[in-house]
Amino acid sequence: MLNFSKIKTISIYLILIIIAFFSFLNLQDDKNVFIDKKINLGLDLQGGSYLLLETDTKPLIEERLQNKVLPLKKLLRDNEISFKNFLINSNEIIFEIDPKNLKKVESIFFNKKTNIVNNFIDKYNSFELDLEYNNNKIKVFFSKYGILTINNSAIKQSIEIVRRRIDDLGTKEPTILQRGDKRILVELPGVKNPERIKELLGKTAKLHFRLVSDEKNDFGYDVLINETGEKLNVNKRIIFSGENLVDAQPRLDSTSNEPIVSFTLDRLGAQRFAKVTLDNVGRRVAIVLDDEIISAPVVREPITGGNGTISGNFSFQESTDLALLLRSGALPTPLNIVEERTVGPDLGKDSIKSGTLSLIVGFILVILFMIIKYRIFGLIANFALISNLLMLVGILTILEATLTLPGIAGIILTVGMAVDANVLIFERIREELKTEKSIIHAFDTGYNRAKITVLDANITTLIAAIILFSFGSGPIKGFAITLGIGIVTTLFSAYFIARHLTSVIVLSKKGDSIKIWLKKI
Repeated sequence: MLNFSKIKTISIYLILIIIAFFSFLNLQDDKNVFIDKKINLGLDLQGGSYLLLETDTKPLIEERLQNKVLPLKKLLRDNEISFKNFLINSNEIIFEIDPKNLKKVESIFFNKKTNIVNNFIDKYNSFELDLEYNNNKIKVFFSKYGILTINNSAIKQSIEIVRRRIDDLGTKEPTILQRGDKRILVELPGVKNPERIKELLGKTAKLHFRLVSDEKNDFGYDVLINETGEKLNVNKRIIFSGENLVDAQPRLDSTSNEPIVSFTLDRLGAQRFAKVTLDNVGRRVAIVLDDEIISAPVVREPITGGNGTISGNFSFQESTDLALLLRSGALPTPLNIVEERTVGPDLGKDSIKSGTLSLIVGFILVILFMIIKYRIFGLIANFALISNLLMLVGILTILEATLTLPGIAGIILTVGMAVDANVLIFERIREELKTEKSIIHAFDTGYNRAKITVLDANITTLIAAIILFSFGSGPIKGFAITLGIGIVTTLFSAYFIARHLTSVIVLSKKGDSIKIWLKKI
């Protein structure tokens, strides 16, 4: 029915006012912010930095292969298979056995149930390791599917850690996407100088706590250089790693007033640290980050609380960055920058100017067409259109969405779709008037019968927007979001706002005068 109840009318305009209010927040001065809600501009509108990173999985594959050495030796010993000349290079393990045991080695190596070395990959129905043998020499290496699994795991983990590091820097609405098997796309709107971000992303941040040892047989040792240039023999045995960190924060030392990093360990890390410091009072502990000693303090007393500090003549910025790296976790592989671009703000301003001009021109042409064609009902449609745009911008503001050029295209498309809905309704009403029905009946029937057509047209478009959002990325998602929200606001403005205003006019007119007037449209 055309008649709207007071509660329904109040609800319609209350929703309109509240959502429209948020749209005006985008006009706020950045220095005097009333409510911190605003549409974020994408890289193409605001300018910023574009980075294309590539994972280097070679060190990870070597590390994973190293981890297979001890389990492989145990597997051979448990099955009473003698071996000799056990070697490992960058991508394969080589050893020699009695040729009589070749079949036995092959059978245990590819056993799903009892093998402690070679994991079965259900996804690919294959093993992660493969082997080749020539006479008595056996080569063990990662299979094609094993390498693929490592690459997939590394890229997913790297994306998550990159996201944590960038979020901790306070960068608003970054775009972080996978590109192919080994690459990560990073878009940073508003970031004009990405040097600090590049520096942070360029560090794997693998943290190890290891004892300083002069004993060559004490688990073996590496010769590393500390912050003062001193060469130290660092035990290869790891007390605990960055994986055991729960939190890390920059602090100022209460006695020296120097920047430090305080850390908190998980239960396992705390137990290990307590035991090692209890047994090694007076010895030095090397804090190793990416194979470089950042500090090597002497253990003065057992550390049993699971809390500690890292010092190393840091500046406050360096301590802040180190804490950020430790909190975000270590990258599984190094990241190399393969492409870097900076989009200037002038280009973004030109894009905004062009998009805004297109929207204004289209909007004015639509308004003029509706007034000329439908007179007062065209004015109603235009008011609904303005309301539609205000609600669309308001919802985008509430969501703090990122607006890109394709997003502006979605808004322009919404204008056309909103008008289309009103045109369908008005044309249907005109058809109903030809049957000599009452004016009220014609309007009521016209709205109801046009509803199916309008809904079908908008729902099919909404499905397309959902598909674009689900499978698209970057700018495509931006277009899908504005289009999807625009469809919802279009239906609301057409069947609530425009219909209510139409009902007010129709119910206020009587008899043949309005009928004659309506036939002129």
